Amino acid sequence: MLAEVLDYLKPEKGDRYLDLTAGYGGHATAILQATAGTATLVDRDENAVHELKRLFPKAALKHQDFLSASQTLAEAGEQFDIILADLGVSSPHLNEADRGFAINQDGPLDMRMDNRQELTADTIVNTYSDAELADILWRYGEEPKARQIARLIVGNRPLHSTKTLAAVASRAWPGKSRVHPATRTFQALRIAVNDELNLLERSLPLWVQLLAPGGRIVVISFHSLEDVIVKRFFGELAGDRYDATLKLLTKRPVNASTHELVSNPRARSAKLRAAAKINI
Repeated sequence: MLAEVLDYLKPEKGDRYLDLTAGYGGHATAILQATAGTATLVDRDENAVHELKRLFPKAALKHQDFLSASQTLAEAGEQFDIILADLGVSSPHLNEADRGFAINQDGPLDMRMDNRQELTADTIVNTYSDAELADILWRYGEEPKARQIARLIVGNRPLHSTKTLAAVASRAWPGKSRVHPATRTFQALRIAVNDELNLLERSLPLWVQLLAPGGRIVVISFHSLEDVIVKRFFGELAGDRYDATLKLLTKRPVNASTHELVSNPRARSAKLRAAAKINI
């Protein structure tokens, strides 16, 4: 959603730019061409950080999750004119089987965005109780058959590969489906492994603190659980009242264009929300 990001961030020369999920620099390249200014680029993935160092040797790089980075920046009193958070997994995560994110490629049950952390999907799948698994599948995957899939997982342990887990979870959904029947299971495990929703909820207030008056923020989410958190938070700080902190730039989530979906079908679930800071 590069065109939409540029449209709402409106980067200008000299803008201070914070990218909280810089990934492999797709957005950063275009934004820095417009700003020719300072940039702070954050990512928790080691491979992404190496690529960012190569592409942007003058940028300030932080190999951290976005909550830790935001806390550090806020404590230092930093402020930025434009802030971007493109949530979810990147294409390299899905394309590299050994990262364990992809349903259609066989790899270890890893799913860590940061390889330095200890918790993996393998640990959750093979050591959590069926009640704990069902809670994760329902809460983070909105999986209607969470209990049944949890029982199947426990009954078929040990499970150590993505292919095996996908096959086991699929037994709860016999018949053909346009979407892989294990999709919600994989989403739930990924969110649990990386603590994604908790990090987002705790980070949003910090992002507003880091945003300079008049600054603009864009958040792109890829499933309803994230989007609801962003929508609620932005809504609580915006509105027609004297103490409003934000002005909503998007009353409804912006979706990827039909043109982009032709070349990037993974953007079909993307939802972009944007706001501007109106008070100190």
